[in-house]
Amino acid sequence: MSKDELPPEETMWEGRFIAVKRRGKWEYVTRTRGIGAAVILAVHDNAVILVEQYRVPLGAMCLELPAGLIGDDGESEAAETAAIRELEEETGWRAGRMVDLGHYYSSPGMTSESFTLLRAEELERVGPGGGIEGEDIIVHQVKLAEVPEFIASKRAEGRAIDVRLLLLLGVGMI
Repeated sequence: MSKDELPPEETMWEGRFIAVKRRGKWEYVTRTRGIGAAVILAVHDNAVILVEQYRVPLGAMCLELPAGLIGDDGESEAAETAAIRELEEETGWRAGRMVDLGHYYSSPGMTSESFTLLRAEELERVGPGGGIEGEDIIVHQVKLAEVPEFIASKRAEGRAIDVRLLLLLGVGMI
């Protein structure tokens, strides 16, 4: 089915950051104002930098790659700029540059949300991380060889695991 064959889109509800929409029988969520996310793959000394934070929709702590919204303050910005800012806020690591690894969709059957995956390079530790006020982000630096066991231990503790962590498990999944 092409986009031209679909019924018109209806907005059922809209807030500051998301909107619930319907097209025919399909109900889905979109980000308002065209906001996307920057997700950061940061590896330093053969260890990946991960974050753990409480996610209200899940009602649980979630283990994730560092990430943040692009232009969430209403200003237009490049994904690389947002990624550098978010990495430092969340983890205390500053990247000298970001490499764009492509644009991806989170859960295309339910949301139009997308993200740009970026690899952080030229990393320097500049602070403790933890996010901005009220975020209470826990920063983990996990040796690449220990990632599968680390994720399994977090799952056993009841942590939610972000699907993007499959990126780190991919080879071992087959």
